[in-house]
Amino acid sequence: MSISMAACGSDTNSNAEGGDNGKVYYLNFKPEAADQWKDLAQAYTDETGVEVTVETAASNTYEQQLKSEMAKSNAPTLFQVNGPVGYANWKDYTADMSDTEVYKQLQNPDVALKDGDKVVGVPYVMETYGLIYNKDILNKYFGLSGAKAKSIDDIDSFKTLKAVADDMQARKDELGIKGAFTSAGFDSSSDWRFKTHLANLPLYYEFKEDNVTEQPATIKGTYLENYKNIFDLYITDSTTEPSQLSSKTGDDANSEFALGEAAFYQNGTWAWTDLQNAGMTAEQVGMMPIYIGGPDEQDEGLATGSENYWCINSKASEADQKATAEFLKWVITSDTGKEALSTEMGFTTPFKTFDDVKTDNPLVAAAVADQKSDKTQVSWNFTMMPSEQWKNDLGNALLEYAQGTQSWDAVKTAFVDGWAKEYSAAHAS
Repeated sequence: MSISMAACGSDTNSNAEGGDNGKVYYLNFKPEAADQWKDLAQAYTDETGVEVTVETAASNTYEQQLKSEMAKSNAPTLFQVNGPVGYANWKDYTADMSDTEVYKQLQNPDVALKDGDKVVGVPYVMETYGLIYNKDILNKYFGLSGAKAKSIDDIDSFKTLKAVADDMQARKDELGIKGAFTSAGFDSSSDWRFKTHLANLPLYYEFKEDNVTEQPATIKGTYLENYKNIFDLYITDSTTEPSQLSSKTGDDANSEFALGEAAFYQNGTWAWTDLQNAGMTAEQVGMMPIYIGGPDEQDEGLATGSENYWCINSKASEADQKATAEFLKWVITSDTGKEALSTEMGFTTPFKTFDDVKTDNPLVAAAVADQKSDKTQVSWNFTMMPSEQWKNDLGNALLEYAQGTQSWDAVKTAFVDGWAKEYSAAHAS
């Protein structure tokens, strides 16, 4: 994440006392939910008398506007960071949320953003990705003589995934498909799936092994061979020749999957709307972990995380901080708030208070089942990636490798040396 550093403020930007009840000012990150947040704020004010102001930053301007707002005397009491990199810019402004109801109501407290024992951010939107699969195609394959697996439960390692995918590719005419995997397109609408989401997997295993919890200045690339293995599978057992990947889009992959031309499609919970619009039914799809051959990977689940963390401004008055915490409690416990977050804004939330909220998204249902299983969810470590440039350089190297114009060494260089270079550039000042 490439994020500008916040200017250091002084206590002159503390909020003035908002009366005994305090007041709330939320700088919202999501423009698509601007109206819903305004309505929610008004509903809370009508119910409690507490003043709630919501302003929404224009797309891609949040950091810039937050920096500007924090310099004012009436600064936001509630704001957002995207994870460890964003937190580093705003750590002097984050109150400890350990005693707040939003933290206590997390299904899994480990998803909170922490600095030592201090809870500095609470996620309010959780998203999950993995390998979306077509149940009809897989069930047809499982019924074939000599199939390498007899059920989806048998696929719990890279070794089995590869055996199944290779066999499906070899028998694609028998199955009526064009490939085991949808096209790994490198158009900008699709390349993030590989330079960011897939790249998270080798980072996850490396950081887990080395107990890395904060953005490191350098990385080793311990699991780059595993990254290569899964990427090779994507581009070999595919609907599309590697030479055509530069122009393939996210829409192409979505269409291939929806039309039954491929059995596997790397994407996440957010993909259901497009798949549904393309004619798929909830009964046709499931989602499984991305296996790359990591240690104990049969115990690893789907990749679940957030880039949306609420933070309470520690420089606001005590009354305003308390009022803000109470507002958040109402948002996740009241029928009005729950309806707004889950239905009107379409968020998948991490709170226990939403257990009674039903979803018609089968990918969300798969994610919830995964979180309630005994598997360990793969964390989102791409929030530590040092810059957008790092991702772009990695994506370029992956495409060159896929097309045969560069060796895998170029990917290693972009991954490991590029990290050190971009981290150094971001921390030069």
